Amino acid sequence: MQQKNVNVEKKISVSGMSCASCAATVEKAVQKLSGVTSSQVNFMTNLLNVTYNPKEVSMQQIKQAIIKAGYQVDNQEQQQFAIGGMSCGSCAATVEKTVQKLSGVQTSNINFSTSTLNVTHDSTIDEDQIIQAINDAGFSAQLIQETMNQKQRLAQRKEQQRLKVSNDKKRFLWSCVFTVPLLYLSMGTMIGLWVPSILIQPKIFATVQLLLTIPVLYLGRSFYTMGFKAIKQGAPNMDSLVGLGTASAFIYSLFNTCLVLFNNVNAVHHLYFESAATILTLITLGNYFEAKATSKTSQAIEQLIDLTPKKAFVYRNHTWKYLPVEQLVKGDLVRVTPGEKVSADGVIIKGQTMIDQALLTGESIPVQKQIGDEVISGSFNQTGAIEIKVTKTGAETMVAQMVQLVQEAQDTKAPIAKLADKIAAIFVPTVMSLAILSFVLWYFIGDKSFNFAMTTLVSVLVIACPCALGLATPTSMMTSTGAGAKRGILVKSGTSLEQLARVKTVIFDKTGTLTKGQLQVTNVVGDEKKLLQLAASFEQYLQHPIAQSLVKAAQQQNLSLQSVQEVQALPGLGVKAVFKQRLYYLGNQSLMQDVSQKCEERYSQAFEQFLNEGKTVLYMICDSEVIGVLAIADQLKEDAKKAVQQLQSMNLRVVMLTGDNQQTAQTIAKQLDINTVISDVLPKDKADVVAELQNNEPCAFVGDGINDAPALATAQVGMAVSSGTDIAIETADVVLMNKGVIDVVKAIKLSKKTLRNIHQNLFWAFIYNIIGIPIAMGGLYLIGGPLLNPMIAGACMSLSSVTVVLNALRLRYWK
Repeated sequence: MQQKNVNVEKKISVSGMSCASCAATVEKAVQKLSGVTSSQVNFMTNLLNVTYNPKEVSMQQIKQAIIKAGYQVDNQEQQQFAIGGMSCGSCAATVEKTVQKLSGVQTSNINFSTSTLNVTHDSTIDEDQIIQAINDAGFSAQLIQETMNQKQRLAQRKEQQRLKVSNDKKRFLWSCVFTVPLLYLSMGTMIGLWVPSILIQPKIFATVQLLLTIPVLYLGRSFYTMGFKAIKQGAPNMDSLVGLGTASAFIYSLFNTCLVLFNNVNAVHHLYFESAATILTLITLGNYFEAKATSKTSQAIEQLIDLTPKKAFVYRNHTWKYLPVEQLVKGDLVRVTPGEKVSADGVIIKGQTMIDQALLTGESIPVQKQIGDEVISGSFNQTGAIEIKVTKTGAETMVAQMVQLVQEAQDTKAPIAKLADKIAAIFVPTVMSLAILSFVLWYFIGDKSFNFAMTTLVSVLVIACPCALGLATPTSMMTSTGAGAKRGILVKSGTSLEQLARVKTVIFDKTGTLTKGQLQVTNVVGDEKKLLQLAASFEQYLQHPIAQSLVKAAQQQNLSLQSVQEVQALPGLGVKAVFKQRLYYLGNQSLMQDVSQKCEERYSQAFEQFLNEGKTVLYMICDSEVIGVLAIADQLKEDAKKAVQQLQSMNLRVVMLTGDNQQTAQTIAKQLDINTVISDVLPKDKADVVAELQNNEPCAFVGDGINDAPALATAQVGMAVSSGTDIAIETADVVLMNKGVIDVVKAIKLSKKTLRNIHQNLFWAFIYNIIGIPIAMGGLYLIGGPLLNPMIAGACMSLSSVTVVLNALRLRYWK
């Protein structure tokens, strides 16, 4: 008999990570545990997704492994329950005390007026145990699957990120306070700067440098604690490289300082305190910028959560009253009046209306809803009062599912391992081995002095200092993102820029991205001014996009709006009005067939032509005779076709993905020469389609709406136009500040140039090591040349850093 799979999946909040390589350290520390089948960390969200067999390993053991690796674990979880069966305050106290007694529960607070219980507990207890305890006490309990818990967790994460940004900034500023005078003192005499004569005396010179370096090492102590723990875990990272390099420079300098204090003044020429301090200061600056860039990742989800109204008008206990939406249950009756947002997913049981779902489904035109139709929480009720029966609550609603989609996309988006981190896994032990090998060979086999052998060991470690390696990627990223920002291209992280360079397919949303997202009157058949004036006069009191486009068209031609009598909306058909004692109708083909007895062939032909072009077409009817046709459509952005052509010329595949119908989508695609079109797609399906396309090759998704948020998060690179919603902009990896889409082309070109620049930097970062390490080991001495002085080794290290920085700065002039 096949054994049932008992693996479970959990998310653990991890803090203390300073870079993506820290995430790799956590992953490896947990992956080593027997019973763990999968360990994946998303550095952007500070979440560890772990799949494990609870029969082989406990959650406590997993958390201990994380703590042992040098990081912290958030043990708290907050949940809210709806409590039934309470009749008085003493009942509430009983429930509160019952839950408080449970092992693992930290706080238990009940609100009798709202019949809700808030519980804070650790991972040793779950909601089923809490519900069972409440049931045993004689009451009922139901977990409120509300987005508030998500919001609380996001708020906690946001505070952690804010503290990290603040701490990194303080560390950098205080490091500068000591590093700047240290650099001046150590380098001033070499380049002819004035230095007080008293400070040039060897003992004072060495002692002052030591005293200035110690605070910088203390401020950067996390590089040593994290880096050396990473080595112990068998996963050396950038912290390990920084720690080893600066520690070797400091220890050797400290050794020579002792020699100076014991009157060996020649040792004063072998001090490298400024190297250790400068490296730590620069890396701290890089960490600050990285922390600042990642601190806004949760805002997109917060804004999605805020889509749903805070309260709903609910029928309870034979009366209508406002209740928090978190307290809605399936089967509740909810009333939504015109101008309000729909407060829950449900089915209309009374009334009819026009619902604007554009922010959720991407539909550019409001949808007619009547009895039996489904409505979505967060959509906007425009015209009529309706009553709905709640069918989905909490985590089941579309908004909550979109929140979950974005969250999962962010959590499971594997960070691209930096090339430097991959090399570091081999580079660190290799350099250490070579340093020790050189010492052993010269001291024990070459019969050289301890000082000679020690000089080779330190020279190897100093010349292999990872300063250039640490600067290779961030300097290029910082320079290129700055150059992009000046041209309206905002890249949120270096990883996004790196991923963009490898994209093979660019997927465009249609409405608001390739098109302007604003309906315009494109065609009028008949007396144009009269038709526009009449149509705008009929529609001036309505708020839907079609009405607004007609009013705007009339205003552009300076046509005055007339006073109209008895204006009446005809749901699903159009509008009727009385003007100068004549009855007018403005609406679709169904309305025309119902009320018209005469329609000239030219109007019918125009209607069919415009309809085939994917436009919204309206008949104008006076009494029973058709007197004109008006066509309305969304317009392409001026640079859309040029952008598509340039992308295709770069051998990139272009796909259009939209929630609009197939006919409209194909019409737009034909104008842009886009061959691959996917239409009639809902938000959840958009993310699925992007994921499916991404199975074949790396994809970038370009969008602007709330309905695009899951797809933006799912894509390897999400790109949002600035004219879009805040949620799309916050979710995206790249934000295009100019309204056009030609910047998509520019962003991809910038990313490719940046990636080439990084490869060049890595080359320069290692070429000195490849040439210098054999020399540092005594290679030239073997053939009669000099032994490499650690000071020269330090100069080589500095030269590699200067080369990397200068090469990265070339990106400032990118055009």
